[in-house]
Amino acid sequence: MRLLECGLNSQFSLTDDLIGDNIHPYAILSHRWGPNTEEVSYKDLVDGTGRGKAGYEKLRFCAEQARRDGLGYVWVDTCCIDKSNHTELHEAINSMFRWYQDAARCYVYLSDVSITSDQSQPSWELAFRSSKWFTRGWTLQELIAPASVEFFTKEGQRLGDKRCLEQQIYEITGIPISTLQGTPLSEFDVEERFKWAERRQTTREEDWAYCLLGIFGVFMPLLYGEGKRNAVRRLRNEIGDTIDHKDTMRREGISPLDSLLYLN
Repeated sequence: MRLLECGLNSQFSLTDDLIGDNIHPYAILSHRWGPNTEEVSYKDLVDGTGRGKAGYEKLRFCAEQARRDGLGYVWVDTCCIDKSNHTELHEAINSMFRWYQDAARCYVYLSDVSITSDQSQPSWELAFRSSKWFTRGWTLQELIAPASVEFFTKEGQRLGDKRCLEQQIYEITGIPISTLQGTPLSEFDVEERFKWAERRQTTREEDWAYCLLGIFGVFMPLLYGEGKRNAVRRLRNEIGDTIDHKDTMRREGISPLDSLLYLN
């Protein structure tokens, strides 16, 4: 995992790959991607280009908000992953739920929600409820995984967090309020968790399955080109294997720590 270090005057620098206890406290951005030509990529940062792209405003917003919250590092999926490196992309997708979970703060940038000083709550709430952010596959884990999720308009104005907006979020998504409050996902059965994602969309059809890896606590190789049906079938197989393994440990009285030896 690499982070963006936030310098002065909206200057960013990429850290080396960080592991274990070397990871600094960081904020993480949740957003809807625009066209690839508008998003700042890993290559753009390495080459020192990208400031003229529309997506640079999201980086600037994230860094400025992080500084206000006392954080010097941020993680943004458009540019912190070298997507030309398939091994790195595979690791990132399988680890992403944990990266959002471990973030000190998650900032949701709603590019289709705007508010002016003379607008009342019902005005922005209507736009909030209809935001396309709630229709995307990857944003499901980005809503559930972090303890702190804050929502901002495209101007960077804070609307609230997932605790104070939990009723609205429940009505929009159907995700139980207890989930938003941190109830372990293992408390919800497999089909209910699949239902949370059934109306969500992804650009790559296989990503509909891959974006649920963290929701089910499983890991599997990415095979772009296999199609959604095959990806979902492999996901269900992994979920079944994980459940069978946990049931076996429970029956045999094996603790989670001892399970590491059991797997070997």
